[in-house]
Amino acid sequence: MSHPPVQLGTFPTPVEPAPRLAAALGLGPDDLWVKRDDLTGLGGGGNKIRKLEWLAGAALAEGADTLVTTGAAQSNHARLTAAAAARLGLDAVLVLRGAPGRSRSGNLALDGLLGARLVWAGDVDQAGLDAAAAEVCARLRSGGARPALIPFGGSSTLGARGYVRCGEELRTQVPDLRTAVVALGSGGTMAGLVAALGTESVLGVDVGALADPATAVEEFAAPLTAEKVLADRLRVRRDQVGSGYAALTGPVAEALRLAARTEGIVLDPTYTGRALAGLAAAVRDGDVRPGEKTVFVHTGGLPGLFGHADAVAYAEAGAVTHEH
Repeated sequence: MSHPPVQLGTFPTPVEPAPRLAAALGLGPDDLWVKRDDLTGLGGGGNKIRKLEWLAGAALAEGADTLVTTGAAQSNHARLTAAAAARLGLDAVLVLRGAPGRSRSGNLALDGLLGARLVWAGDVDQAGLDAAAAEVCARLRSGGARPALIPFGGSSTLGARGYVRCGEELRTQVPDLRTAVVALGSGGTMAGLVAALGTESVLGVDVGALADPATAVEEFAAPLTAEKVLADRLRVRRDQVGSGYAALTGPVAEALRLAARTEGIVLDPTYTGRALAGLAAAVRDGDVRPGEKTVFVHTGGLPGLFGHADAVAYAEAGAVTHEH
């Protein structure tokens, strides 16, 4: 059963021209636009707000008093789940991969400020993280609470409905859109965009969050569109993962620098930095071409920059100090 979404964000988010970044990538001055889904409002902003409107709406309709979700230590989704819970008067429990004490900055600082309880699951794989979350929900229920388990990354067919709406906004804002470029993590964001815009119009850049993200996109998108969505027909780049999800690669570091110094736009090292590095590679190999309208979907994630030691060191190294 589908429940109506709650209102958590500020929509539609703006689309802004990026002529200096376009020139640096080898595109024409009118070719590149940025969809500012980092400006969704709640809890520091980001793409997960669109998904949480649907997922939290369903949780409220089912009588939940606690939102439980999973993620990496610096999870943007976990931070925004905590923000959604605060806005709605619910408790939040975040089941995170890793151990306490490794970092207190970035999203973790905001998790605490927002009042979330953290449960550390250790160095587990996704199955282990899911099992830990199920255990937490069982304990909460035995204590009289009514938990709702929000899926990893907010990604499900229900959560993807939020990005169907984003795709519809883009159709209105950029009618001659050829390609929307987006980070591909847990799959729900790309799934909603594919459902709204079509398989050929969305390029997902894998960030390394899942072993098989294209199959997740197919699973989430298929119920939302009459178009046949097949994993092997999706436009997915897998060349920006590097040594892993948490690694800062050379192309991603360059993408962070380029966006900041051409347009004053700050990206993060895990998601949007990889997405821009993927766009740069797509221009080089001809998958994205001059003369066509391209939209870079900025999905947020800025707090994660401050929780990533290598990215902070790289950013600080770019500062020029002058003695008085």
